[in-house]
Amino acid sequence: MGDRPLARHEVVIVGAGVGGLACAIELALGGCAVTVVERASSPGGKMREVFADGAPVDAGPTVLTMRWVFEALFEQAGAQLSDYLTLKPLDVLARHAWSATERLDLFADQDRSAEAIGDLAGAREAAGYRAFCAEAERIYRTLKDTFLTVPKGGPITLAGRVGLHRLGELMAIRPYETLWGALGDHFKDPRLRQLFGRYATYCGSSPFQAPATLMLIAHVEQAGVWTVDGGMHRLADALAALATSLGVVFRYGAHVAKIEVERGRACGVVLADGERLAADKVVTNADAHALTSGALGEAVASARPLPVKRSLSAVTWALRAKTQGFPLARHNVFFSNDYTAEFDDVFKRNRLPSAPTIYVCAQDRGDPGPDFEGPKRQGPERLLVLVNAPAHAPPKNPSAQDESAALTDQELARCETQVFQFLQACGLAVDRTDGSEIRTTPAMFNALYPATGGALYGQATHGWNAAFARPDARTQTPGLYQAGGGAHPGAGVPMAALSGRLAASALLSDLASVRSFHRGATVGGTSMRSAMMGNSA
Repeated sequence: MGDRPLARHEVVIVGAGVGGLACAIELALGGCAVTVVERASSPGGKMREVFADGAPVDAGPTVLTMRWVFEALFEQAGAQLSDYLTLKPLDVLARHAWSATERLDLFADQDRSAEAIGDLAGAREAAGYRAFCAEAERIYRTLKDTFLTVPKGGPITLAGRVGLHRLGELMAIRPYETLWGALGDHFKDPRLRQLFGRYATYCGSSPFQAPATLMLIAHVEQAGVWTVDGGMHRLADALAALATSLGVVFRYGAHVAKIEVERGRACGVVLADGERLAADKVVTNADAHALTSGALGEAVASARPLPVKRSLSAVTWALRAKTQGFPLARHNVFFSNDYTAEFDDVFKRNRLPSAPTIYVCAQDRGDPGPDFEGPKRQGPERLLVLVNAPAHAPPKNPSAQDESAALTDQELARCETQVFQFLQACGLAVDRTDGSEIRTTPAMFNALYPATGGALYGQATHGWNAAFARPDARTQTPGLYQAGGGAHPGAGVPMAALSGRLAASALLSDLASVRSFHRGATVGGTSMRSAMMGNSA
């Protein structure tokens, strides 16, 4: 490379998403000199914000769970998460509607949720909900320390971690059944199967193809949902600030043209302007397709096999508007009347749903109360409206435009009309007359996150083996590692952070093995695994 002296144990991280940020912190604690290159002007990756009518609106992830993941990361750095962020727990996890008269709130308090379900659908369904919660917790407890927070491995590795005396618990995670089918054991009311089947979409998947194991997401959510003062993007800012305090250097507006390989090993990156950044190791915080498509250079194009099936994309509207009628909570879901057709449209017919389920995040609201339950809320409020959409395979040449893959203006206009008409039918009137909104489509997500086709969650979690097929931290190119929601353990803000920590742990372990040190050690003699295992859900 030769453009500048190579510092010992210098690492370049491509991308400042949550996975890249967590990785940078862990590596800095491990004694590495870390440079993060990010083509955007700020950290966060998919955790982005846009400005609608001059107001910042979260236009990516809006739900924060598994707070302990971030608390552990800050504590390992000798800091406190509460010194950087103000987090507030939600009492109402989400408000759900199927029509103007059918509504259901899920609460952090399981008893209150069971009571609400009983009021909607009867005592049998309330009992089914309690049994469902117990099963979701059992699955989570089985996999937390054996899969989610440790290197991926395969089915045999997982069985060994669980232990012979607990193999019954391992089979009880129900990997060979679909989530939709397993929900039928607990709920006869189709509305409740819809509600809890929606957890598959948290990792970009269909409840009709995802394994029943994903029931664990219900437990994760019930263990706590928090709002972030100032918006979710403040979490990215906090992680970046912590990393900077540890000596990590950030280069924003720096577009990586390729990852360089010498003697079969990753040795740095070349920016679009020709600048070379040499490194001992490289971490890519990007979708696996960014490697396999050649978007990061042909030298690493074989570093990953292609994921089997792309996850969901979305069409979103970020806006600031007056609303009236429906008493919005922070998180709201308006369900379509044909869930099977919705996912068939997306995954089988590769088109926008003819009757989409709609998510609305009302970002100026917390838990419902007297201020929010009135017939009309005064003044405009910030909203993110989202519907599921298919991802499209982008052209092999990342710089080319493939018009055939993009949704047409007519399709998008029809979807938009359906969305806001259905909200109106459910009682929510949104005044969009001033036009102060920002629409993002799968093609636009692909432009933001190259080579993804707009898929927001990496590969879809379809089939029993999908979790094992997800990329691990180490790639097939020595010296090149991967972090992010498309890698193990999967999509979602805390999962992406875990992937970054796992990538850092693998990298530090490889450095340590070269020096004949104890494998997997980190600063202060505390491994990433032992630092995290003491935390509860």
